[in-house]
Amino acid sequence: MKTAVIGFPRIGEKRELKRVTESYFKNQISKEELISESKKIREKHWKLQSDAGIDFMTSNDFSFYDLFLDTTVMLNAIPKEYKDLNLSELDTYFAMAKGYQNENGEVKALPMKKWFNTNYHYLVPRLSSETNLKLNSQKIMNEYLEAKNIGIETKPVVIGPLTFLKLSKIEEGKENYALYLLKVAKIYKELISELSKTGVKYLQIDEPILVTDLDKNDIENFNNIYSIIFESKPDLNIILQTYFGDVRDVYSDILKHPFSAVGLDFLEGYKNLDLLEKNSFPQDKVIFAGIVNGKNIWKNNYKKSADIIDRIKKMVPVENIVLNTSCSLLHVPYTLRHETKLSETYKNQLAFAEEKLSELSDLKEIFSSDNFKENPEYIENIHLIECKNKIKEFYSEDIRRKVAELTEDDFNRTSSFTERIREQNDLLNLPKLPTTTIGSFPQTADVRKIRMAHKKGEISKPEYDNFIKDKIKKIVNVQDELGLDVLVHGEYERNDMVEYFGENLSGFLFTENGWVQSYGTRGVKPPVIFGDVKREKSITVQWTKYAQSLTDKPLKGMLTGPITIQNWSFVREDLDLKTIAYQIGLAIQEEVLELENYGIKVIQIDEAALREKLPIRKKEWKEYLDWAIKAFRLTNSRVESKTQIHTHMCYSEFDDIMQGIKDMDADVITIEAAKSDLSILDTLKNNNYDKEVGPGVYDIHSPRVPSEGEFKGLINNMIELFDTDKLWVNPDCGLKTREEFETIESLKNMVNAAKEIRKNL
Repeated sequence: MKTAVIGFPRIGEKRELKRVTESYFKNQISKEELISESKKIREKHWKLQSDAGIDFMTSNDFSFYDLFLDTTVMLNAIPKEYKDLNLSELDTYFAMAKGYQNENGEVKALPMKKWFNTNYHYLVPRLSSETNLKLNSQKIMNEYLEAKNIGIETKPVVIGPLTFLKLSKIEEGKENYALYLLKVAKIYKELISELSKTGVKYLQIDEPILVTDLDKNDIENFNNIYSIIFESKPDLNIILQTYFGDVRDVYSDILKHPFSAVGLDFLEGYKNLDLLEKNSFPQDKVIFAGIVNGKNIWKNNYKKSADIIDRIKKMVPVENIVLNTSCSLLHVPYTLRHETKLSETYKNQLAFAEEKLSELSDLKEIFSSDNFKENPEYIENIHLIECKNKIKEFYSEDIRRKVAELTEDDFNRTSSFTERIREQNDLLNLPKLPTTTIGSFPQTADVRKIRMAHKKGEISKPEYDNFIKDKIKKIVNVQDELGLDVLVHGEYERNDMVEYFGENLSGFLFTENGWVQSYGTRGVKPPVIFGDVKREKSITVQWTKYAQSLTDKPLKGMLTGPITIQNWSFVREDLDLKTIAYQIGLAIQEEVLELENYGIKVIQIDEAALREKLPIRKKEWKEYLDWAIKAFRLTNSRVESKTQIHTHMCYSEFDDIMQGIKDMDADVITIEAAKSDLSILDTLKNNNYDKEVGPGVYDIHSPRVPSEGEFKGLINNMIELFDTDKLWVNPDCGLKTREEFETIESLKNMVNAAKEIRKNL
């Protein structure tokens, strides 16, 4: 057997790509320096995989920002407003990623969406009658030749044509879809021809869209695209790579086409084995078997992998089996080597990207022997897995009993929204179109510096606490002066909205360098849920109480919801997700009740990631939403009617889960809308949403200051679409990543716009 990797983390061992790219944004280094440094990162990654004995390494999995954006450039699908900026190719690329502003005005960035059921974001291409599709193969060619020049043969990877078209926004709609399909298929055909002439032996075409629910048109489009691509009988081997699920809708169609190899995910794609067994697999094709988890960080269970391979071997010759990652390793941290503070007891249970390369090599060696169960690596792996289940911190009888004893009443508030909102309005006495923010304020250099000093023991806890109090006092005063109606404390004590809560709950592990790319240069360091979760102390109460004492205006308690904590963590694999979510829900409920007890009457419980882990298949949505929504409701089911519960959601498609959003029964929902032209309001209105809503009127990911006039236009558009009595005015996400000056100026314009419009209501 041979081994392969679908893709490797591009951020670098110590986040070198983030640093060098942001230095370019700040004009601290030249374009040439950026290109030179990125080349070093790529070469290091290839050599690492080569040294690990990986047989099929990937090129073109590197990106300055996003592989989907790279595909947009490869197809020349660059919208006219970016071309009209007359920038260099690289700066045009970054303008699409981040937006661009000069003396002539501003061009917004392309919208972002979540990449299937991950926490990675991709940039959504836009195709229109002005799009001049044609091949630009420079990047994919250059990177293949870079690897070739250092003696490493790679398989270039490219996002597949069907996935690209299905996830793009086509402005003319379905009537022109066939035209785009034909053009894109011909471009891929041309690309394959060019790569073949360059000497490429294998091309990996990623079509994760094939694991989603496909209708007859989708399947017909798939067949049409690849019929065109294979017309000229390409002189290279094409690997059709899928991941995140199974290919039940197109398995037979895939086998009709002359792909040299097919990549299937045998972890999340739990039906792929059944498909092979029921329908067989061609003896002349190679199967890239995804058995090493590219989305989670637990050590591979060699026995389970052996069971999968044993079943595959009954249908596929051993020489045609390639041991593969289940998806790109983009979704896991780079290496465990720098985790110096993590106990070996826990560290031995984990595998990041670099360690997964070793796992592939181990499995290759193990499965090369008929007596693999006697292999020392196999025996040691089984022993480690057994040891994991004996770690006492994994189990809490108390919290498991509480979850087991939950009844339906524990998930419901005792009064209806109509009753609650009447009491809340009387208590809060807010104006029409009340203004607020989502929670966090800019985490400036001094905040990061003092937090690090405290973490290293260089300053005492009282010194740290006084610093945080001073920051809170200043930002509360700023909000009062700006005229915001519902204030927040700024969240200066928090490193991350999930990590912070994990640090204050039992059952979590934390890494020093477990960074994973979320989008562009934005990285997150997910906690690891390794044991039963419970709250043993107050988390936010101290800071929220202090902030409320500084103002007569209502101040929001800011919490992260159980589903977001779970979805943005690496989750244990030995306990079902519903039980874990209820454990976290009970912990957050205790925090909610303590905040309420201290007089906090507005409490926001963010569920930014609710939609993120929806199962790929719609048939399985109901089961997930049933327990996910209940986990959120569990957090606030015991509060008084007059306590107003807010939630926040961002950067996802919500149209098809509107019933779930309604079932959350939050009093107020703030939601991303700035990048989507308030289209969410149409969805809410069409679904008879009856709660209060704050559509984001300020895209916080663009480094700009919207004018008062721009805010007025957006607010007026809101009023046309939704009941004024139920509208709030707020940014579309937290302000943590922004600069202080632009944040204050933007909020000033937002508040002034709301006040002006109120006068005419």
